Amino acid sequence: MGRPTAKRPAPQLPIGVVGSGVAHRWDDANDIETRFRMVREAGVFDYYDRSPLPGEVDAYLRGSAATGIPIRAGGFYYALGRDEPLFEWHLRVAAICGAKVHNVQVMANDANGRPVTDDEVVAFYLRAAEAGERHGVTPCFEVHVNMWSEHFGRVAKVGREVERRGVEFNITLDHSHVIFKIDNPREQEVQGMRADVEAGSLILDPYRPGNVVDEWIVANWVRHAHARATIPANPVNVWARHPDGSYGRGIQYPFVRPAPGEWHGDWDEAKLEPWKEVVRKLMRHHATCAESRLGQISTEFIPPPDYGGGAKYSIFAQNIACARWLRATWEATWGETADDGT
Repeated sequence: MGRPTAKRPAPQLPIGVVGSGVAHRWDDANDIETRFRMVREAGVFDYYDRSPLPGEVDAYLRGSAATGIPIRAGGFYYALGRDEPLFEWHLRVAAICGAKVHNVQVMANDANGRPVTDDEVVAFYLRAAEAGERHGVTPCFEVHVNMWSEHFGRVAKVGREVERRGVEFNITLDHSHVIFKIDNPREQEVQGMRADVEAGSLILDPYRPGNVVDEWIVANWVRHAHARATIPANPVNVWARHPDGSYGRGIQYPFVRPAPGEWHGDWDEAKLEPWKEVVRKLMRHHATCAESRLGQISTEFIPPPDYGGGAKYSIFAQNIACARWLRATWEATWGETADDGT
């Protein structure tokens, strides 16, 4: 009788953390060296996700060298008609730092305040992809609020048009922006998306067939991902306000139970299941699709008003807990899907 076969070990799926999430309090002002040291000492992250600002490149390189934590990803936001040179600069810096991907947020309005069209996003994507090839860094257009992609139906339209031109379409999947709009009519109003949701032509619920996240995953567009938990109809952040006095939109929900007084509402772990299910779907795709483009996942519990501003819980501790769950989930997913081997 032969020896039993064993499951092949899971291939590496790097897990990182965004730089602004390396803070215990929302108002921490840790320097670059401290943030790199915190990431190393946490023992759960493979890389740092952050684009240096002008004047910070040398400090980032020193922090990475001193701790052995690579800078695998970064990102920034851009207004078309103004920020194209800034985008090119960020790609050059990304290449210097060794980043594999650059997360691109194209703002909903251009430099003149006019809403950008899908055709304009396509044109910028094609230029960005060409520039990325020159620098050896892959631009990934993010699904994100306040950006062209906040109407989620636009993502597939742009993606199909890019592919029609013979160019690979790569996105950053941050599905917290999808999940928090479920059962949230006020948030669905942005860019007129509510009408499509109510008509059934745009499906947000990850458990329903034909939902937008499934569409993006199956199309193999996800090259980079951000992991920050939200729940359907995520409560607004009543502990932080924008300059106009409005509350933070509420696109962050604690991943593990906060201590009493650390969160402004009730916490229910079961409500995280829709968000977690999308991660499982993405990982199943990565485990079973030989052509999967997913390169890494960055945890992104962060301190701005729309997210964790004013929170009393440790933002960095939430990132650590999420990273541990991501690692365990990837191991379990691979174990469920991988063929037996020797």
